[in-house]
Amino acid sequence: MTPEQLRDLVRTAVGGAVGRGALAVDVPDEVVVERPKNRDHGDYATNIALRLAKAAGRPPREVAEILAEELRAQPAIASVDVAGPGFLNLTLAQGALGRIAVQAVTAGAGYGRTDTLAGQNLNLEFVSANPTGPVTLGSTRWAAVGDAVARLLEASGADVSREYYVNDAGAQIERFARSLQAVALGRPVPEDGYQGDYVEPVAQRVLAETPGLLDLPEEEQVPVFAEKGVAAMVADIRSTLEGFGVHFDTFFSERTLHESGALEKALATLREQGHVFERDGAVWLRTTDFGDDKDRVLVKADGEPTYFAADCAYYLDKRGRGFDKIVIMLGADHSGYVGRYKALVAAAGDDPATHLEIQIGQLVNLVRNGEPVRMSKRAGNFVLLTDLVDAVGIDAARYALARASVDQQIDIDADLWSRQTNDNPVFYVQYAHARISSVLRNAAELGLSLGDADDVDVAALTHVRETDLLRAIGEFPRILTGAAELRAPHRVARYLEELAGTYHRFYDSCRVLPRGDEEVTALNTARLWLCSATATVLRNGLAVLGVQAPERM
Repeated sequence: MTPEQLRDLVRTAVGGAVGRGALAVDVPDEVVVERPKNRDHGDYATNIALRLAKAAGRPPREVAEILAEELRAQPAIASVDVAGPGFLNLTLAQGALGRIAVQAVTAGAGYGRTDTLAGQNLNLEFVSANPTGPVTLGSTRWAAVGDAVARLLEASGADVSREYYVNDAGAQIERFARSLQAVALGRPVPEDGYQGDYVEPVAQRVLAETPGLLDLPEEEQVPVFAEKGVAAMVADIRSTLEGFGVHFDTFFSERTLHESGALEKALATLREQGHVFERDGAVWLRTTDFGDDKDRVLVKADGEPTYFAADCAYYLDKRGRGFDKIVIMLGADHSGYVGRYKALVAAAGDDPATHLEIQIGQLVNLVRNGEPVRMSKRAGNFVLLTDLVDAVGIDAARYALARASVDQQIDIDADLWSRQTNDNPVFYVQYAHARISSVLRNAAELGLSLGDADDVDVAALTHVRETDLLRAIGEFPRILTGAAELRAPHRVARYLEELAGTYHRFYDSCRVLPRGDEEVTALNTARLWLCSATATVLRNGLAVLGVQAPERM
């Protein structure tokens, strides 16, 4: 019995008490069921009696005793104890607890998936680094975390569109184009231009695609270097991210907002809402009406639209594409961006609490021997995604970046994360899966199989290490749901490490396969199911993080 099924059972108990007139309350939609820290307090605990006491007009312990009577009548419940002010400590019948293993194995890749976020249509924008250089380490953090968040949301039933906003308009694009032009002409890159070894090959690609470009007047060359150079960089960025296991559904061009009339349309919408005004020859949005620290310019006095105007148009474009919520993941240097973006959403007539979510992530450093890794010559100023992958590998890089809460600055120790030892968290988890795979291979060589799900004697799983593992497996759907709702993939990583530890302790205490001429018992088969269930959860959890579950290491 999974925690979800137990929650349904508790709701049924409330309904039964109401039906026989023992309680006069509404049956709650949500019931909290948690694993107690102390194993002596049972398999699960619920505070449902405390929650219902006020509505029932009864003391919490009295409500708890009424519900305990209902629950004790359930075959899946071995015992119910009323504790403290009215908590219910529940111990499952051994067969009911053991069925968790069967449910995990039979559900396979679907185990842990729920429909708690079904009906939500989310646009998730992440990375969105300027197309003027390779993907840096800071952007890599969002690549790993953003993709994991998307996978979590989908595992909870949401529809998610992954989007990369290409900032291909504005002054930085002209600086990039002039940097390419300078290299192509054999001149020094302008002082405010882009440095790094990557500039020259991009310039050469533009020249190869545009024969005779350097024969044009120099000012006519610049827009060609801009268009072709950005296209080359976006192709490189896309390829790098795909190689990192991160796929985007949409690469959205900022330039199209300027060319399609979307900016003018957005300005008209904001005018209709009554929040646009003119001052000093410029067009402003009165964002202070919605908590911003100052009003924001949409169109400068010279008629040039601002980046903020493009933000307004981009938000309205997303909403026009039918997304219920816009989720944006930004780096630490964008923390001042949140207030103005919430204000623009409100000015557009939407509710920022409903239609917008902005996450700010902190910095990440790559260190070796306790010292920061030197900046990449190819990047000019930054450590690259490829530098990280070269140092620790894709799996370790993704796991390390997703393992910490994004509001924490982290140092990735290249020496630690490249080790094939148990102090490397991703190795520890992957090794648990490989260990189980070895057990299952050995079982197959002995002619053992799981057999039919209806025939396995899961009630044989009574050892404390077995019940610990069953309870941990049963928690997986709740872990995924909570991590999705909080946009917190690090919760999945920490859970997987705990699950791996629980499995290793089980393996050390409970022999799975018979030795020598020993006969195969029901316990051997039940333990095979338990191993297979653990492997299923490890695979599914690692998949959410975009990390492989190897069968051999």
